[in-house]
Amino acid sequence: MDKLIVNGTANLKGSINIYGAKNAALPIMACSLLSDQNLKLNNLPNVEDINSMKKLLYNFGSNIITKKRSIIIKNNRVKNKLADYDLVRKMRASILVLGPLLSRFKEAKISMPGGCSIGTRPIDLHLFALSKLGAKFKYKDGYVIGKVNGTLNGASIVFPRKSVGATENSIMAAVLAKGNTEIINAAKEPEVFDLCNCLNSMGATITGHGTSKIKIKGVEKLYSSNHNIISDRIVAGTFIIAAILLNKTFIIRNFNTQNLDSLFNVLEKMGAQMKIKSNSVKIFPSRPLKGITLTTKPYPGFPTDLQAQIMTLMSVANGKSQIKENIFENRFMHVPELNRLGADIKIKNDVAYINGNRQFKGAQVMASDLRASVSLVLAGLSAYGKTTINRVYHLDRGYEKIEKTLGKCGPKIKRLT
Repeated sequence: MDKLIVNGTANLKGSINIYGAKNAALPIMACSLLSDQNLKLNNLPNVEDINSMKKLLYNFGSNIITKKRSIIIKNNRVKNKLADYDLVRKMRASILVLGPLLSRFKEAKISMPGGCSIGTRPIDLHLFALSKLGAKFKYKDGYVIGKVNGTLNGASIVFPRKSVGATENSIMAAVLAKGNTEIINAAKEPEVFDLCNCLNSMGATITGHGTSKIKIKGVEKLYSSNHNIISDRIVAGTFIIAAILLNKTFIIRNFNTQNLDSLFNVLEKMGAQMKIKSNSVKIFPSRPLKGITLTTKPYPGFPTDLQAQIMTLMSVANGKSQIKENIFENRFMHVPELNRLGADIKIKNDVAYINGNRQFKGAQVMASDLRASVSLVLAGLSAYGKTTINRVYHLDRGYEKIEKTLGKCGPKIKRLT
């Protein structure tokens, strides 16, 4: 099992380009199942979750041609509607094939998904929405089995709480449903917007994406398309925090900075110095930083996927900080590991209390989930001494080999296999 050795008091110089967002690419790869024609996707990230989705699509009978950061997916010979445990256990996004399979093929059998250990993250809202469109479900031996009698029909879907995945599954199911669908309290995330743009380019009729009310007019067929995946705002945010943590001048390029307004607002309140353009941001040395209080919220609020990283930064800022986690339960599992590195963080229910003015010191730590992994890398980069991070397969799910991508900019990070 791979581990990373991170040298502390790291240098950071130059710039880095942000690659495609895996959280945008995964539902768009799943939506290819809605059509029997070619879907070409560009700007794909080279991360393990993308490889897992490829394996899942291969299992269904997809023909996939890969060339650098582009793939062409053709689903004219889908022979299987079963996603078994071995394929699904590593990635929760596997549930995103449920809507497309039910919509086009009227049946699906999906193992209950796995992925990060950050709470139960149930699929109840997925099934709630798809049931509104006419699907019927039962559970058997750890599988969700879905069937459609005849065709899915447009409906009004009112989510009791926001869910990115359930919104995406509903959209994909509704584009081929008969009649009109309205999704109320829909997720507004840029990744949902990107999915809708791709589906519209394939011939779907979707309006209102980017708002809490999405309208879909069902069509009979989807066609071939060529789509560029948006760049990864969470990876961009991670590297922005890294530059501020290391107190270096650094440029992060090739992403839509508007998608990170909530992060920029927090960093400016902490005292960070930045020059923000439409598709890049330049970080300047900016000490001292000060602690603040924030709450994670659905987009456009502060993203839960940057909570662990900003906590690392808060640990070196002056004074006290607080983070209230509103999205996922059990998403503070990185806290004991950050404390091993010298942080002073206490948890009470869903609030983390961070005492600042700390200096990280290298130690052995264990990654528990994707974003927790990278928070430990950030802490290790700013620590005295060397930090060993175990179980970095979590990290590889969402970050291209960080020892190469970020390592090219100065930090010394070594992978041991």
